[in-house]
Amino acid sequence: MIKIFGIDPGLASTGIAVVSGSGLTVAHYAFGTIQTEAGLDMPERLRRIYDEIDRIIADIQPDAIVVEDVFSLQKYPKSGITLGKVTGVILLAGCRAAVPVWEVAVREAKKVLTGSGNAGKAQLEACVRHRLNHPEPITPSHASDALALALCGLYRSDPGNMAAFLRK
Repeated sequence: MIKIFGIDPGLASTGIAVVSGSGLTVAHYAFGTIQTEAGLDMPERLRRIYDEIDRIIADIQPDAIVVEDVFSLQKYPKSGITLGKVTGVILLAGCRAAVPVWEVAVREAKKVLTGSGNAGKAQLEACVRHRLNHPEPITPSHASDALALALCGLYRSDPGNMAAFLRK
């Protein structure tokens, strides 16, 4: 059985999820978010995200981390820079803990789980909920997205060969 830590980076709300299982079978899962206050300066918000990710890694000891790859919308280019900063502290936390980190484009995760890279947030959440047999909506959407990333990592992993998982 392997354990995958999925992370949907965000400055105000970073989605986090842990999925353990093998192949297409999920044995356990948990999800939530890391919140930072808007009134804090950027370095303090990044430190808080790093510290919490670092603590979670130490607590759960995942086999791998799957984080949403940075993207930028032409309409909001500054948001891509902010996401890059948050992703940077996540990558650092994984590296310092010697846990492999796999960056996955959101379109790829959507395609793996729903069959369409263009699926909307509601469709992705419904698919994640269905795959986990979770009885109620998974909120907030950052947590649902983190679960989607963790599931994507689990489905693509081979418990006997983590190196193959990391090459994908």
